[in-house]
Amino acid sequence: MPTSRPAVVVLSLAILFLTIRICARQLVAVHAGEQLLQIGDRPWRKIPRTGRRASPGPGRIRARPDHPVRPDSPVSRPDQPVRPDQPMRPDHPVSRPDPERRPTSADIELVRAEAKEFLELFHAENPQAGWMGPRIAAVMREIDLTGTYWHTPEELAFGARVAWRNNARCIGRLYWRSLQVRDLRTVSDAGGVAGHCFDHLRVAHNGGKIRPMISVFAPETPTRPAPRIWNEQLIRYAGYEQPDGRVLGDPRYRTFTSGLIRRGWRPPELPGSFDVLPLVVETVEEGPRMFQLPGHAVHEVPLEHPELAWFADLGMRWHAVPVISNNRLVIGGVSYPTAPFNGWYMGTEIGARNLGDSDRYALVPEVAERMGLDTSDEATLWRDRALVEINRAVLHSFHVNGVSITDHHTESRRFLIHLEREERAGRRCPADWTWIVPPMSGSQTPVFHRYYEAENLVPNFVADDDATRRALHGGPPAFP
Repeated sequence: MPTSRPAVVVLSLAILFLTIRICARQLVAVHAGEQLLQIGDRPWRKIPRTGRRASPGPGRIRARPDHPVRPDSPVSRPDQPVRPDQPMRPDHPVSRPDPERRPTSADIELVRAEAKEFLELFHAENPQAGWMGPRIAAVMREIDLTGTYWHTPEELAFGARVAWRNNARCIGRLYWRSLQVRDLRTVSDAGGVAGHCFDHLRVAHNGGKIRPMISVFAPETPTRPAPRIWNEQLIRYAGYEQPDGRVLGDPRYRTFTSGLIRRGWRPPELPGSFDVLPLVVETVEEGPRMFQLPGHAVHEVPLEHPELAWFADLGMRWHAVPVISNNRLVIGGVSYPTAPFNGWYMGTEIGARNLGDSDRYALVPEVAERMGLDTSDEATLWRDRALVEINRAVLHSFHVNGVSITDHHTESRRFLIHLEREERAGRRCPADWTWIVPPMSGSQTPVFHRYYEAENLVPNFVADDDATRRALHGGPPAFP
């Protein structure tokens, strides 16, 4: 039977209306893709996806996208290299973003799968976020157009906190919900990154009441690499090779220090054991640049002993805020290579490892000698006795100076509380026994006497091999 004229008109209008809605959605998605391409990168390496599960958290800190330069800074300004007259010398010509690079279909499928898994986790643990269907559909369209997608501020904060919760090497995860997240994804230039890192140190110090904090800078995208920080932590001490083969300062960073000197860094006229190394930030446009840390960003604790008066004469000190700066944050298929984060120190990290290890400051023999211990026979346990006193000095000094720190016995008990909470929530809690058990009196802590699963859950923090090489050897650059 022939179709009536009014019916044809109604059908035509319906088709026209549907076409307009589809086009409008595509235009919005394309616009979002153009914004992403202003930040971006090349295809990135993935870590194995071997788990999931996560959780919510409190609010976030929104930081300023454009970091102002302080003209009255006592040292080199964040927008200047350490030697303005001689910028850091690259080993190779600096590469440039490649707008023609596009992710392969396999890359896109991997990002889609990881994004879907993360968004399901986010909505499962954040029911207030509403139905996940529209958000997943929008993200899939964005990935198809650009090869990546842009996390909402809430997704970013949640992902960063869950990355801490999933990190198998950290004993202090009981506090993962308290992590404060600074959203700096629009910052991708070296000077901006350095300036905001200095702000991070100041704000996280918080007058000694250390705040767990992360600063998340521009992500990788298929068309442009994200910035990189070379330093293992924002504050590290130089190690100077001496003519007799010994090292003045921290031997762990002697090669890194020599590399920065070759690239133009000028150490103090009278080098010391605790000279703060410059921060090295590398971008694909600028190559590696060095920035001297300003005084207001570096908070240090002079070490003294509650009973041994001579301990203060050793001239030992350590910085207050441990900001790990060369790990890659991975959230739902998006990679953030520059995401420095901190908690607060456990005393043994400083006393037993940084000051006590024979390949670091190696303080144990000197303390044992000053204590008058018999060092002629290992059976006298002189090493153990000296190590305990070094750790007592660290805990005492931080407490006297009003700086947050914890001891290994307390933190071990707290970790088991965290473990029990995660199990009650139906989540797995990965833990690497070799990292969780303290480096001193391990068998006296409750974390020693049990086994753990050491699987890699995501979101997480990843230590890439090339980032580790840069942190210890001062190169080669990420973008040759």
